[in-house]
Amino acid sequence: MESVAAAILNRVETSVPKLRALPESETVHKPSPDRWSKKEILGHLIDSACNNHQRFVRAQLEGGLTFPGYEQEGWVRCQGYGTADWPLLVELWAAYNRHLADVVARLPVASQSFVCRIGGGEELSFAAVAADYVRHLDHHLAQLHRTANPET
Repeated sequence: MESVAAAILNRVETSVPKLRALPESETVHKPSPDRWSKKEILGHLIDSACNNHQRFVRAQLEGGLTFPGYEQEGWVRCQGYGTADWPLLVELWAAYNRHLADVVARLPVASQSFVCRIGGGEELSFAAVAADYVRHLDHHLAQLHRTANPET
């Protein structure tokens, strides 16, 4: 799990300067009415960290678990990420992920094989859940690092 923890820290350290440099106009731009702005994408990543934090701790304590899924559209809407302060979102995301990397680094080797199920999906090993978290980060960070073109 140390490689997953290192990957999380790497994503934070390489992304934070880029995120801080984004102009407000780019963080609020929605590519279409049914797509998230960059503020909302980063808010979604905060929610993802929050949900995975629960998974990493609870599965470790229980020896694996079945977790509910989460309604990502509702979470983003209810928390008002689209109008949130961008520097605050960046700092919250970075701090939460630094903590999450520490939690993952502390996971006992035996916990990697614990079986988890999320939102009625297939059974996954705890190691697969942790690796999927990094894949999810990469997907959304790629969206955040793309330059928006409001004219298109």
